[in-house]
Amino acid sequence: MLSPGTTVQADPPAPVVRLPRRRGIEFTLIVVAVLLCAYGYCAVGLARTGSVPPGAAGYGVGLGVLALLAHLAVRLRAPCADPLLLPIAVLLNGLGLVLIHRLDLETPADRTAPTQLVWSTLGVGLFIAVVVLLRDHRVLQRYTYVSVVAALVLLVLPIFFPSVNGARIWLRVGGLSLQPSEFAKVMLALFFAGYLAANRNALAYTGRRVWLLQLPTGRVLGPILTVWLLSVGVLVLERDLGTSLLFFGLFVILLYVATGRTGWIAVGLLLAACGAFAVGWLEPHVHSRVEDWLHPFASIEAGRGPNQLAQSLFAFAAGGFLGTGLGLGHSILIGFAVKSDFILATAGEELGLAGLSAIFLLYGLLVERGIRAGLGGLRDPFGRLLAVGLSSIVALQVFVIAGGVTGLIPLTGMAMPFLAQGGSSVVTNWIIVALLIRLSDSARGRSEEEPPGERDGERPEKRHEEQHEEQHQAPHDREASP
Repeated sequence: MLSPGTTVQADPPAPVVRLPRRRGIEFTLIVVAVLLCAYGYCAVGLARTGSVPPGAAGYGVGLGVLALLAHLAVRLRAPCADPLLLPIAVLLNGLGLVLIHRLDLETPADRTAPTQLVWSTLGVGLFIAVVVLLRDHRVLQRYTYVSVVAALVLLVLPIFFPSVNGARIWLRVGGLSLQPSEFAKVMLALFFAGYLAANRNALAYTGRRVWLLQLPTGRVLGPILTVWLLSVGVLVLERDLGTSLLFFGLFVILLYVATGRTGWIAVGLLLAACGAFAVGWLEPHVHSRVEDWLHPFASIEAGRGPNQLAQSLFAFAAGGFLGTGLGLGHSILIGFAVKSDFILATAGEELGLAGLSAIFLLYGLLVERGIRAGLGGLRDPFGRLLAVGLSSIVALQVFVIAGGVTGLIPLTGMAMPFLAQGGSSVVTNWIIVALLIRLSDSARGRSEEEPPGERDGERPEKRHEEQHEEQHQAPHDREASP
């Protein structure tokens, strides 16, 4: 008890936590990444011709300028962003250019490294545009339904163009070719994040409970389920099964994150197994890939020589622990997809298990930092779901591609993020990194602006008063209700 006239002094306000921005660390890591890529370019030339290639200086300077421009954009517009995202993207993109250049030496009539460099430049340009122009990621939630319409249009367009290697996934106009599904995956991630953020409570707490799963009402789950079925159905018709598997995984992951119901994971795995069995049994193109996966050396036993999967396995085996060295492998024997679907086999043979593990660690770190930005720092549901969705796209792609070329799962035909030849893929992945940087900047920037214990600018005392009023108001509401 306090005596009359006693004054109570309020506690001083909590100090604002100033998180280190760490742009210097980012710049140092970018310099290291550029130097490693330039060293790899020189190592290829020394292994093939015994001398440093004449374009080594131009390659190093070009990659360095692109990385520096991207760093300046982050330093000026996203000063609180995660310092590891951009260096990882620069290193993976630069390593991909080195590997493609190394394979170009085996195919002088089909040089694709210069084209890949042009696409990488475009990707970095779009990265800078996103970082500079998008000041608040929550603006994207306004375009939830616009993004899903754009995604469906992009998915349908390849149906009207000729198939390539049995799949209708390309738009070819003159000498330009695009893969619309690469851009559609970002659009669908925006839609899933926006819709689930707006309806997460209805998805989690309404509906009927069936076994271990709380099934929401059809009015809530229907729209997103319809969009997912349409996108996956179109991709199955186009025989782009890798992207359809990616969309399915993205849908299940975001649904689980939005609702917190582990039953969705079990249902997703069950549906994925049933769908894979049905497509693998009924679709001849997929069935042949399943047979190659089950019996990778059957063509050798039949006297027809090794197929692509067998050659890929031979490349990994030849690499051993430390690899044969850049430029000294024989992965070109894999065939026409060695620069795209099977680019990882070249890395495994010439960099060995150690180099391949380092590449996987880079991808894992990229995904982990993206998820941390969403679940660890962002308070708005849309931002959290978007960060998890974009990170899941990278994780699912790496799993599907690495699993296919190593014989873990059947081949699906996708591009390894940043490494593989493919303009649409490298541009899309730079956009994904730009969005993750914007999200991480928002997460860390708010920690600087708000003292610990506060939420969305509210004082703890004010929230306590509101909760106290709600507790006193609740009995009156119950008495007044019929």
